[in-house]
Amino acid sequence: MGQETILPNTQSVIPASHVLAAFRRALDLAQGFAGATAPNPPVGCVLLDAEGVELAAAAHEQAGEAHAEAAAIAMARANGHVARIHTVVVTLEPCNHTGLTPPCVDAILATPAIAVWIGAADPNPHVMGRGAERLRAAGLRVGFIEALGGAQSLELSGAARRLIAPFAKLAQTGLPFVTVKQALDARGSMVPPVGQKTFTSPASLDFAHQLRKRADAIVTGSGTVLADNPEFTVRRVPDFAGKRRHLVILDRTNSVPADYLEAARARGFEVTVEGSLRDALERLGGLGVQEVLIEAGPTLVELVLVSKLWDEHIIIEHKGLAGAADEIVIRHAPSPWLPGER
Repeated sequence: MGQETILPNTQSVIPASHVLAAFRRALDLAQGFAGATAPNPPVGCVLLDAEGVELAAAAHEQAGEAHAEAAAIAMARANGHVARIHTVVVTLEPCNHTGLTPPCVDAILATPAIAVWIGAADPNPHVMGRGAERLRAAGLRVGFIEALGGAQSLELSGAARRLIAPFAKLAQTGLPFVTVKQALDARGSMVPPVGQKTFTSPASLDFAHQLRKRADAIVTGSGTVLADNPEFTVRRVPDFAGKRRHLVILDRTNSVPADYLEAARARGFEVTVEGSLRDALERLGGLGVQEVLIEAGPTLVELVLVSKLWDEHIIIEHKGLAGAADEIVIRHAPSPWLPGER
């Protein structure tokens, strides 16, 4: 398919550049709520007119509230632009089932939209493909962003799949997505200098707190708790109002004092002590937890990486040079819910 035409339609065509720009905006909106929408995935939506001009844009912000498509359409209706809706650009395949909110397909079909561009197919094995099928059956032109071809469309398609990877893994396996965070100094050590709790840059600390923000649960080891008395709260970036995370401490010897557990609960955590990471992940998955962040010392991090229970390994490398930025390396385990894997 050419880079200048998105979908064949006798009524009009929109330049691919407009669609890709709209899709990037939809992704940015959705990523702002990654970690806030469980048990739903984060989704962003942009509505375009026949010239490719944005009419409205929205994200799904919280379970029970309007999905991205419905929120964007409501915004367009409030602004008097609903009659101009031509193309719907959305990061995830619109749902065709009723949950806490009505189907997004119904909301789209109630507009004059004639085309829908989708970033990622719905990974839920019980509903995948049905939203796109129903839209096509109703006469709309439906395509996936990666079909545009070119590096940018592949990049955006991959970003859409990574965005919903925690939702996809939970839906397909019953287990949460596991992110391992590891900070290394110039010597390859995770241990900060004496008297310090970290050695990374302020920008890296902001990034680490952003990882906490998107996590539904944090897993650590008893050694980290005893050595550092960590709070595990989100402090350097604004947190989602009212979000209550799980804190799992792997402690087979019951060495973590009760006052630490009580203080963690007072900070808003659902605290449990477990002896096995696999058992902890199975329990968290049963509770609907989508993403787990491993924040631990070198021994537990190595055990997790060897166990192959992880999905994403984020390494923050501090070069030890004054004023030099830390390097962030992201590794993905082979899996069907991550970019580059099928």
